[in-house]
Amino acid sequence: MDNLHVFIKNEAQQAVLTHLHALSETITTLGEQADRENGFPYDTFEKLLDIGYNKLTLPKQYGGDGFGIYDMILFQETLAKYDGPTALAIGWQLGVVGEVYAKKMWSPAHLAQFAEAIVHERAVTNRIVSEVITGSPTRGGRPGTNATLINGNWHITGRKTFTTMSYALTHFLTSAWIEEKQAIGFFLIPKDVEGLTIEETWDMVAMRGTASHDLILKDAIVPEDALVEVNDGPRSTNINGWALHIPAVYLGIAQAARDYAVQFASTYKPNSLNTVIGELPHIQDKLGQIELKLKAARYFIYSVAEKFEDPKTHASISVELGAAKHIVTNSAIEIVDLAMRIVGAKSLQSNNPLNRYYRDVRAGLHNPPMDDMTITKLAQAALAEAKTEEA
Repeated sequence: MDNLHVFIKNEAQQAVLTHLHALSETITTLGEQADRENGFPYDTFEKLLDIGYNKLTLPKQYGGDGFGIYDMILFQETLAKYDGPTALAIGWQLGVVGEVYAKKMWSPAHLAQFAEAIVHERAVTNRIVSEVITGSPTRGGRPGTNATLINGNWHITGRKTFTTMSYALTHFLTSAWIEEKQAIGFFLIPKDVEGLTIEETWDMVAMRGTASHDLILKDAIVPEDALVEVNDGPRSTNINGWALHIPAVYLGIAQAARDYAVQFASTYKPNSLNTVIGELPHIQDKLGQIELKLKAARYFIYSVAEKFEDPKTHASISVELGAAKHIVTNSAIEIVDLAMRIVGAKSLQSNNPLNRYYRDVRAGLHNPPMDDMTITKLAQAALAEAKTEEA
């Protein structure tokens, strides 16, 4: 039993969690199947859309549920406890929609139009930016995908990697270089556009059920108003609060690993003992470490979310966002490792859930922001603070 109930603040949050709990068995079963087959749990996503999961972070004025960052973390952690890849995949929809509408990054017409699609057409999107030639997009590389305006239409050509949730996306929010503007543009491209295809390249040991294949754009033609964002200045490497949907997933996986280890330790009794292994001091030491790391990570991320959403402290929260991802992800890796030490070699069996948690949680190291960037920013912030105090 986790202590997530401590973080539930209202009936609206509880209602969503109740819906997720009702789907938990299906989500877990289909997630396991997708992992074995390197497939995609289509039925899970349909059921999530049935409960309106895609519109949770859409503001109420646009017909959504208006949930914020703190709420999103609560939902994502819970969903990830049932299946991490599913949570990571659908989480991009929550994060992208939350940021775009909170910051009003698009024109009023674009915001209204896409909101209509989310509410009435079950629209789902993801920000597609990764490319082999640029590496991680958080490091500021210019996209190799190019967009050219010809006779009132954009012609877009390029290849994108890590197109998470590729099979479920109705729209691809895709970055491309616009030569005439000397800027990076983001285009909202419907899935049925001619010249858009998905190439099945996803062959990882972790997060197999995310269908993070390559997006191929070969002279894909979209209207001029498909351009929804233009970034003609230096690319910011700062993350935003909505990106906390990522570490929330790894927190949920850690909770699932903890639950399995506790259940195992409280029931497994080898014939060499007259009691369950949970009574052994070295097992209790590992369980205690798991509890401590899990509580520290959970309290940190929810505290950061609260302070980020509080107007009184919002401006002072910056490096803490990256720190939350770092702390949660690395703690989750350690928690899964401890759980496997408790369970022993059985945890390496292909049908043991710890096997999957072990592979999936490792993927967190490669989601933005990267650990080295977080550590550097923390150091730079400390040095800047010292200079300010000296002045």
